[in-house]
Amino acid sequence: MGTRIYKKAAQYPWFRDARRLVMVVLASCIMAININSFIHAGNLIPGGFNGITLLTQQIGLEFFHVQIPYTVINLILNAIPIFISFKFIGKKFTGYSCLMIVLSSILTDILPGFQVTDDILLVCVFGGIINAFAISLCLNADSTSGGTDFIAIFFSEKYGIDTFGYIFAFNVVILLIAGSLFGWREALYSIIFQFTSTQMLHMLYKRYQKQTLFIITAKPQEVYESIRDITNHDATLFKGIGCYRNHECNMLYSVVGSDEIHKVVSKIREVDEQAFINIMKTEQITGRFYKKPND
Repeated sequence: MGTRIYKKAAQYPWFRDARRLVMVVLASCIMAININSFIHAGNLIPGGFNGITLLTQQIGLEFFHVQIPYTVINLILNAIPIFISFKFIGKKFTGYSCLMIVLSSILTDILPGFQVTDDILLVCVFGGIINAFAISLCLNADSTSGGTDFIAIFFSEKYGIDTFGYIFAFNVVILLIAGSLFGWREALYSIIFQFTSTQMLHMLYKRYQKQTLFIITAKPQEVYESIRDITNHDATLFKGIGCYRNHECNMLYSVVGSDEIHKVVSKIREVDEQAFINIMKTEQITGRFYKKPND
């Protein structure tokens, strides 16, 4: 099913745009509902620019007795990241991200909230899962939910590493500030929320994660062509001797994105069902590595 959708998206550009639009709108709704139900129910600070926005709202209410609209703060905070994204990442990418920011902000202000459970630990865990799902919908639609996601994408594109772990560390700093101002109970629970969200995001979005392939095959040229056609990545052929049978064998070495690994392995199996494939997680690479550009 997923393969048919991607083929149709490649064949009809309008279909890809429509798919992106639906995913961004859905992510906006999920994000707003999660903020109004789980996050507000647990009095949590979710981290990122959403967290800074909620923290600013709380500071305005607690210390100045002023109710500041969520939309106003969120749009002001996102102004500089939007400019960076427009200049360095991609115009259409930025456009869909702006739609997500504006729509989720407005929906957060107008949609009613409801309390799913009064167990704050359940709120942290399932709120974090839902938060990660909304963010991953955006990222898989080639857009972001704004704020620190822009920063994460920018550095991931520039240095070829998964930076969402660093964003988690930044979010912990925000939560520690919130804890010093409003109490440590909610701040510490918010760290659980953020940790859950970050771990789920690593599972759901794998664009900047890499996998190394070592493939022993009797059909090296056909296997290489499969890797090249799917990923646009190169491969290196090593000649060696199989110790058990004492005969010459071929080993291909290649690094591909984690989001491409299943398609690559399936295609290799079609070409050579006897191929021996070793897949290893790659922490970081330097040098030339093709990345599909954001539009």
